[in-house]
Amino acid sequence: MDFYTIPHLSGDLVDLEPLTVEHAPELAEAIAEDDLYKVWFARLPSPDGMLADIESTLERHTAQQCVPWAVRRRSDNRAVGVTTFLHIRPDNRRLEIGSTWLASSAQGTGINAEAKLLLLAHAFETLGCIAVEFRTHWHNRRSRAAIAALGAKQDGVLRNHDVWRDGTVRDVVVFSIIDREWPTVRLGLREKVRSFTE
Repeated sequence: MDFYTIPHLSGDLVDLEPLTVEHAPELAEAIAEDDLYKVWFARLPSPDGMLADIESTLERHTAQQCVPWAVRRRSDNRAVGVTTFLHIRPDNRRLEIGSTWLASSAQGTGINAEAKLLLLAHAFETLGCIAVEFRTHWHNRRSRAAIAALGAKQDGVLRNHDVWRDGTVRDVVVFSIIDREWPTVRLGLREKVRSFTE
């Protein structure tokens, strides 16, 4: 399968479906929960800016710069977030899973674990990746803990890597899972998901 194809990926808790402009109203509601879009250490669109953000993401997909999905919660059939393949390098058989956000009501429900299980299975088992990367802001401790809990290993910190909207500079923490680690990571993620579905 081509690295830039956006397949529909389904689990027990979540469906990952190709992101479209039709997702904008639901995603605007999702990001408004608890004012999620105001988090200072992430670049998230405002509810009013959701449609423009999706249009920009789709343009980047056309330019083969990303592969975006909408995250749909199966329990109420609501779109509750976005996740994306980034830094796609088919020649080196690696990519990053990033630009992920979930509505407050979807956090801690197993949706993130199952979404990552589906994305990692697609990357390692369908695309034949040898490594999958994750990146997050140094100050986003919740994200760092969640990435480590997946079974990813911290590779290092890219200091002064990004200039933020307010002019501050972001240190980026880089994690990865490599192909030989995937079977163990897969088992761990399946157990996490099972704890939410039994």
